[in-house]
Amino acid sequence: MPQNSPEPYEPVLSAEVRAALSTGLPVVALESTIIAHGLPRPRNLSVARELEGLVRSAGAVPATVAVLDGRAHVGLGEDQLERVAEDPKVRKLGHRDLAPALAAGASGATTVSATAFLAARAGVGVFATGGLGGVHREWAADQDESADLRLLARTGITVVCAGVKSILDVPATLQRLETLGVCVVGYGTGHFPGFYLSSSGEPVDWTVHSPEEVVEVIRARKALGGPASALIVANPVAEADQLDPALHDRVLAEALDACRERGISGQAVTPFLLDQLMRRTEGASLEANLAAVRGNVTLAARIAVTAAAR
Repeated sequence: MPQNSPEPYEPVLSAEVRAALSTGLPVVALESTIIAHGLPRPRNLSVARELEGLVRSAGAVPATVAVLDGRAHVGLGEDQLERVAEDPKVRKLGHRDLAPALAAGASGATTVSATAFLAARAGVGVFATGGLGGVHREWAADQDESADLRLLARTGITVVCAGVKSILDVPATLQRLETLGVCVVGYGTGHFPGFYLSSSGEPVDWTVHSPEEVVEVIRARKALGGPASALIVANPVAEADQLDPALHDRVLAEALDACRERGISGQAVTPFLLDQLMRRTEGASLEANLAAVRGNVTLAARIAVTAAAR
């Protein structure tokens, strides 16, 4: 397991995370893009503190991941958390960006792929996020697919999420995860969540109902061996907290029409659709997003605590 070391490209563990891992205490990894790029200031910092607090209140240690001045950090101090939240120059880093960012001495917030990679590298077994990236609509035309999928296909970590963003091609994403050998279980549901929505309408093959059942799946995977890949625990946002499904469907359909009319394509599609959802639901999509993240973080902490006790 990496320690604070003179080697410049080794992940730096905070003292708290290092101590927890060395003594077998539960640790939960958290991404930092939601802090730097997913929320307006100053709310982003208060949410970052809230999410770390949820992990602590469940009896686990939070390990927010980011790159600062060319060093990958697993676990941030308060001043580092503030920097990620407040510095507009903090970049967005996927797994592919890590090496050039470290070599250039850059600073960046980590996406799902980068967070999962660095967390697993440090020995953290559970990671909580909002929603995964996936296969984009119109894939046949532009072959646009999130780097999250391939990275999770070769990274042994348990990821608690609310499915994938509903603006994506959910059936194609599930098919891709199956092809890549990534195990997906629904938490208390027989359907894959739709990020802002409790259900995407797509079924999952396996359902678990408690942290104990999740940990049994983790133990069985370890006992079986084989290629390393992630376990996706798909945890739906509560129906009371989801975005109104009719409003979601209407706004998304109109936003997709606007994309076609304006010739918006490729990487520009996702930010446009997310912005439309945010504006035209008057912020309700953001609140559903945050409700999903809170639920995922709490569940991930319960899973980590249960795993550490066995």
